[in-house]
Amino acid sequence: MSQTKKKRSTLSWVAEFAGQKKPNYILSVIFAFGKVVSGIMPYIYMADIVDKLLTAHEKGSRPSMGDFKKDMLMMALFWVLCRALHSISTTLSHAATFEVLANIRRQLTVKLSKIPLGSVLSQSSGTYKNIICERVDSIETTLAHIVPEVVSNAFVPVALIIYMLTIDVKLTLISLVCVPVGVVFFGIMMIGSGESYQYTLDKTKKLNDTAVEYINGIEVIKAFGKSKTSYEKFVTAAKEGADCFIDWMRRCNVWQNLALLIMPYFLLGLLPFGARAYMNGSVSGSDLLMLIILSLGLVSPFMTIASYWDGIAKMGTVIGEATEILEREELVRPDTLKEKPAGTDIVLKNVHFGYNDEEILHGIDISIKQGTVNALVGPSGSGKSTVAKLIASFWDVNSGSISLGGVDIRNIPLEEYNRYIAYVSQENYLFDETIMENIRMGDPKATDDEVIGAAKACGCHDFIMNLEHGYDTVVGGAGGHLSGGERQRISVARAMLKNAPIVILDEATAYTDPENEALVQSSVAKLVQGKTLLVIAHRLSTIASADQIIVIKDGSVEASGTQSELLEKSGLYRQMWEAHISVKEGA
Repeated sequence: MSQTKKKRSTLSWVAEFAGQKKPNYILSVIFAFGKVVSGIMPYIYMADIVDKLLTAHEKGSRPSMGDFKKDMLMMALFWVLCRALHSISTTLSHAATFEVLANIRRQLTVKLSKIPLGSVLSQSSGTYKNIICERVDSIETTLAHIVPEVVSNAFVPVALIIYMLTIDVKLTLISLVCVPVGVVFFGIMMIGSGESYQYTLDKTKKLNDTAVEYINGIEVIKAFGKSKTSYEKFVTAAKEGADCFIDWMRRCNVWQNLALLIMPYFLLGLLPFGARAYMNGSVSGSDLLMLIILSLGLVSPFMTIASYWDGIAKMGTVIGEATEILEREELVRPDTLKEKPAGTDIVLKNVHFGYNDEEILHGIDISIKQGTVNALVGPSGSGKSTVAKLIASFWDVNSGSISLGGVDIRNIPLEEYNRYIAYVSQENYLFDETIMENIRMGDPKATDDEVIGAAKACGCHDFIMNLEHGYDTVVGGAGGHLSGGERQRISVARAMLKNAPIVILDEATAYTDPENEALVQSSVAKLVQGKTLLVIAHRLSTIASADQIIVIKDGSVEASGTQSELLEKSGLYRQMWEAHISVKEGA
């Protein structure tokens, strides 16, 4: 049993993501730092102007505009420089961030291809869409804004406060009293924010899933007159998705407003205590004015940090949603092939497997010889498809082993093993491409003639040619422009074009009519000559001539053999066969 991996911290993920464009982010922080310094410098020059005015007043002289020309010019220069540096900083951080987000999305899609299928199917497609699109997009604020701006805006005020302390420690500390008070208000506001934010995510997921379900099922909804009830479900999800945010904001408004009202007002304590100190002679007028002006320079950096407070608090949840997939366990496979399989014999030894904590297969032992036709039959839910998917390496067994040509499939690189298997399930999927390109996915190097040849062999050439654009017909999202039977036959053609030595048909003819099913079955028989074929079929007559029929019942092998052998020794198979025959005769 492998040890549970320690969950990575949010900061480590941020560091990894930002590290993909580290030079850009470093430059962005440098320019952001320059922007903050440039934003504070006008206050320094303003203090110098005031000091000159006071000095002139004390001497009884009258200053001219020329005395302040340099100060005013520098104030204007630093203001322009501040805007320019801000623009450069944000441009660098955003350019880097959008590339990082694209890389994260690529990481997620690659990860989905490496983790067990059961882990993928544990969540709905709407949830994955939400994670890969919305959750990843929400990281943009963290990487493009929080990293450069919070780092720079946090450092400069520290330096500024140190400088103020050199002028007058007591008055500086008094001016900063508003900061901990504001932090307390922000802290009260953030109580329960983690739970509240997670609640909004849950409601948003529910809304996404409901929307996807509603759109995908619109045909059934209309056919059975369920528009009202189904739409009410969507409306309820939408309302809950809005209410959770509104309720959260209502709870935060008072404390947030108090924090924003108190936190930036450094003059609240500085003015009265400073005036008293000035009258007592413990601080000079110029020093007091310098403290007042410098305290005003603290407002912008503090407000910038405060504006990202909520984002910083949500960072863990936001990044956690996007990185949960990246932390999932992958199928354990080597990078290189150390032992080449000797043929395509498939052997399952004492295979146990289950989803979560429920065991589905209980000690399965199956031997499939190279070049033979094998069939898995049994009642619905007995574990037939699970056996097929384990052989296809969609999951790893919990215990026991599956070997190909004498080599445990866990010792074969996944990409290498995939070359051995052509898999067609009852839940096939076509991409929103032309029919030609969908079939060609079985072998990207195949010529048009080879694609058409596979289509003819699988009995779908004629219906393709009857379409308006023939093989150039775009099938629509998930093949929605075609019927279930048509999609099935194209999937079979795609698998046949792959020319893999092992073919798995998981009830691949479930949606074809008897005439087309017979055509596909006869075509498959020609195309798999010399190959190993595993078929899961609900029509027993189509697999009656199989070299081996394996009867699965409640996750165990009940019997195996030829058709005639099973009719003699397997009561379950005999019962299934008789039921099948009676249905055919009744039809």
